[in-house]
Amino acid sequence: MSQRPRRSVLYMPAANARAMEKAKGLDCDGIILDLEDAVAPDAKPAARQAACDAVRGGGYGHREVVVRVNAMGTQWHDEDMAAVCQAGPDAIAVPKVSSAGQVHELVARMDEHGAGASTSLWAMLETPRAIIDADAICGASERLEVVVMGTNDLLAELRARPAQDRGPLSLALSAALCAARANQKVILDGVFNDIHDAEGFERECVAGRDLGFDGKTLIHPRQVGIANQLWAPTSGDVEEARELIATFDAAIARGEGVVTFHGKMIENLHVETARRTLALHEAIIGR
Repeated sequence: MSQRPRRSVLYMPAANARAMEKAKGLDCDGIILDLEDAVAPDAKPAARQAACDAVRGGGYGHREVVVRVNAMGTQWHDEDMAAVCQAGPDAIAVPKVSSAGQVHELVARMDEHGAGASTSLWAMLETPRAIIDADAICGASERLEVVVMGTNDLLAELRARPAQDRGPLSLALSAALCAARANQKVILDGVFNDIHDAEGFERECVAGRDLGFDGKTLIHPRQVGIANQLWAPTSGDVEEARELIATFDAAIARGEGVVTFHGKMIENLHVETARRTLALHEAIIGR
């Protein structure tokens, strides 16, 4: 079992050459070179070229390199897709994906523009329709590997008010998680907007991790360390996972039908969780 860490995935404006260069030295698991929100309309063609040059130039090491194109239906989308597919990033992220049909169309465009098999599709869920149709979206294509919550846009479209506990988004977050898990997709939590509120960011990371997200999208390098720490198994987690697997395997070898670990009954699902913990740990230390 192998598992790619996506604890910390940092947006970087593709119009900012200095930021893209700095990303090569950051300890994040992934970089999203952004052509959408972080780039002014008149700067988009130059940013597109800069992002493609950065992908081709490499130097990002273990970091997964993703390019976020402009949304379908915008004046920049078609040229973004054509150029980025040819550049060959690890993935292409598309904002405001709201239907399975759009996933099919995006995959067709990737094939048309010659995107290699190693370039996956990431879909951003940030509309009410996307949440309602999340299962169909997540199941639309094997090329769709990751779904990303666009919590700012979703909050606006719901006409909801921001809340510290993200109560207005609780149904949407849970629905998207269920859809992702039902279709074996990775799912990343949305961004935290206040880069100066480390305590609030940590609190939101803990809540997202405990809910089931695989990691978090970030808007500032100072958020990387906290996300990495909170989504990484602790030494205690790793030790317990190994002990649980060994206990279960030994009991099964003895022909025991009921297995207990630290006084609690365990079964295959607990073993699979332990194996995922070890796979993530090994992927992190093996970078």
